[in-house]
Amino acid sequence: MKNANEILTHLKYYPEFKKINTNITIERLINALPLKLKKGIKFGYIKNQTLFFVLTHPVYKMEFEYNKSLIKSLLKKANIANVNDIKFFVTNVIEKKEEVHEQKDFYIERAHGIFENFCKDEKLRNKFEEIRKVIKSS
Repeated sequence: MKNANEILTHLKYYPEFKKINTNITIERLINALPLKLKKGIKFGYIKNQTLFFVLTHPVYKMEFEYNKSLIKSLLKKANIANVNDIKFFVTNVIEKKEEVHEQKDFYIERAHGIFENFCKDEKLRNKFEEIRKVIKSS
């Protein structure tokens, strides 16, 4: 009986999954780049035998132009089929950064902690007194 890894490896070589394999190869190429170049890439794709890198900032475009020969040498080693040219551009879509929300009370406590404790069980009586302290402190 085959395991899932063998089945997925076998399916990976089907022509229907060629695009997935290409994307995996592009990701490996991006990971092989130096850190100063890698952190400026949003994603990459191939169109009309040209490898496009979508960059996050215009400064990275100049860095990529300067290191174009390095990228082409890595591209030859990565064996990406039918890629003749490399182009870079900066996206005009601004990324939304995740906002960090502080933990705030969603409501204002309306109770004042004024109630009579008629409970005869000692454990429950103590719990009610703890609740009273929490209400009075907030």
